[in-house]
Amino acid sequence: MSSSLILRAEAIDKSYPGVHALDHVDFDLYEGEVHALLGENGAGKSTFMKILSGSLPKDSGRIFLRGQEVDIVGPYHARELGIGMVYQELSVIPGLSVAENIFLGRLPKRKPLGTVDWSEAMSQAKRILDDLGVDVDPRERVGNLSMGEQQLTEIAKALSMKAQILLLDEPSSALSDEERERLFSIMRGLQERGVAIIYVSHRLVEVPQIGQRVTVLRDGAKVGTLPVDQADEATLIRMMVGRELREKFPKDEIQRGKEILRIQGLTVRGVLNNLNLNLYEGEILGIFGVLGAGRTDFARALFGVDPIDSGEVFLNGRKINISCPSDAIELGLGYLTEDRKDGLILRLTIPANITLASLKRISRLGFLNQGEERATAEKYVKELDIHTPKLDQKVEFLSGGNQQKVALAKWLCSRAKVLIFDEPTRGIDVGAKIEVFRLMNDLAKQGVGIIMLSSELPEVLAMADRILVMAGGSFTAEYARGQASQEDLMRDAVVK
Repeated sequence: MSSSLILRAEAIDKSYPGVHALDHVDFDLYEGEVHALLGENGAGKSTFMKILSGSLPKDSGRIFLRGQEVDIVGPYHARELGIGMVYQELSVIPGLSVAENIFLGRLPKRKPLGTVDWSEAMSQAKRILDDLGVDVDPRERVGNLSMGEQQLTEIAKALSMKAQILLLDEPSSALSDEERERLFSIMRGLQERGVAIIYVSHRLVEVPQIGQRVTVLRDGAKVGTLPVDQADEATLIRMMVGRELREKFPKDEIQRGKEILRIQGLTVRGVLNNLNLNLYEGEILGIFGVLGAGRTDFARALFGVDPIDSGEVFLNGRKINISCPSDAIELGLGYLTEDRKDGLILRLTIPANITLASLKRISRLGFLNQGEERATAEKYVKELDIHTPKLDQKVEFLSGGNQQKVALAKWLCSRAKVLIFDEPTRGIDVGAKIEVFRLMNDLAKQGVGIIMLSSELPEVLAMADRILVMAGGSFTAEYARGQASQEDLMRDAVVK
């Protein structure tokens, strides 16, 4: 690690109504260093990163760049200072092309007229994407890309700014293992050029792979900073949560019941190929696949978001037709989306979001029973330990992990008997992950059938009663619990 200090933050403080988000946090960063920043959801990591990126003002404290005190007054100012940011919640514009997103506000111009040089924009974007190893057409509309490809577009945008300090907030959460390794390779190349990186992640296994030092925040305060060779997983967890967590994957053995869902020949031309599936009461059925395998496409087709071309779906032995999400909800299906923003209305309050899929049940003669809505929300806020300063808080002001819990509460409130969980632990901390797994156990005990879509091998192997492997829009293998290894699943997931 270089001995040249590039950034120092002293006593950074930030409060919201009812929440002390950052409590006089100190932090330093050296040239060519990857400094990991860890903590539970709501610990203050994203708030700290937003202050450094200029998108959020600090209440007090001081920031120094190369020994010179600076007051970062906005994102453009941060960019001028050489600070680039990739946010946890994607900020791409779906209606624009990949190239337009990469060079948003900075598109190359032709002289002397000042018109956009589209040829140069596409050429530069292609060069950056090739450096990332991303096989995406720069002319493609971002809204047509997968979640992982959108994340890589965000990273390409930050790299295009030639930042000397790169802030990465959960950049690998939507990436496959191969893409994650590519990202790490790119980060190492940036380090060699002296770029300093602050890396926020909930994947503790990544810390020794890419970081040199790690700082842990808890409840807005700094717990400590360690070199990575002193920061084993047990130590980091203890620093993050303030206690020992003995079991990372709490899985209960549950006797499965009768068949609740059967799918025969589900096909979406060019996307999904003749999919067959059975799901039983009390079963957690894992579907594993790498980026682009078709897992999310399958979930969207089953839930009525996207139309199917052929195939049959049976619920409790009765053939059903799901033409839209409201049909699915009426029939007792729930869908926790990969991107939690797709399942929430961020500007509405916690109670309004929790009851979104249950409005008929808590309404009388077409009028919402607001007392019942509040009582219902209070119940789930308590049961899921949703951290909020007040019940009527708008969801947009919650941490990512607490937003995920609100999305889960919505489907618990709906009393769905079949739940589709697409990457249910994406972007949440180790403690919250354990809570999600315990919740899945509780639902299974109640006879709910759960389809768990995931790219996280350890989670699928630990939590699923059966595992289907998906590649290229088809199921390529099926394993009973305990029959497969990580190597087995990866081999079947990359079948050509």
